[in-house]
Amino acid sequence: MTDQEVVFLTKSPVELYKILKFENLAASGGEAKYLIADGLVRVNGAVETRKRKKIYPGDVVELNGICLEIRMAGAADPAGG
Repeated sequence: MTDQEVVFLTKSPVELYKILKFENLAASGGEAKYLIADGLVRVNGAVETRKRKKIYPGDVVELNGICLEIRMAGAADPAGG
């Protein structure tokens, strides 16, 4: 089962390891980099091993059954909500 969460960015792009750290999927930046290097993180469905991979609105980041949908803060919600 996958938990889906929406993450709103105030600036874009953001490095992958920072998303994991700020969303508390990793206790520290070092742990986030370790998780990425071990191939445990997916971006848009593909394993991502670049810790400084740039993440943009529209990307989906997955780790341990948690799926983060990345959006830009202040952007209109296409669902109308």
